[in-house]
Amino acid sequence: MASKGFVLTSPHRTATADFSGRFNLLASTSLIALIALGLAWELWLAPLKPGGSWLVLKTLPLLAPLFGILHGRRYTHQWASMLILIYVAEGAVRATTDSGASRMLAGMEVVLALVFFAATVLYARVTRP
Repeated sequence: MASKGFVLTSPHRTATADFSGRFNLLASTSLIALIALGLAWELWLAPLKPGGSWLVLKTLPLLAPLFGILHGRRYTHQWASMLILIYVAEGAVRATTDSGASRMLAGMEVVLALVFFAATVLYARVTRP
């Protein structure tokens, strides 16, 4: 008897695909939110100088992994997990040294960066060959 094109998949493989999609979505969302937060923070919400500051350029390195993350490229997730640690450190420093709105925004930066870090590490782990 000929096969009618049925493909047997293991439950583990479908669960892995489901988790990888969720981790990629979480990484993409947190990265976009982190870019938006950095722009809003340094241009309008609490810039170092009135009218905005050159510190807004700190969001430029976050654009480098954006398309790779959006397309679910494993290698991009791997190196972006190291890049994001700079933002965790910057947010932690500013959360402990700044005051007012800048302190709250720095806390948000730390949370978003840690969410991104966890999502990228888990994505890379789930999609490993």
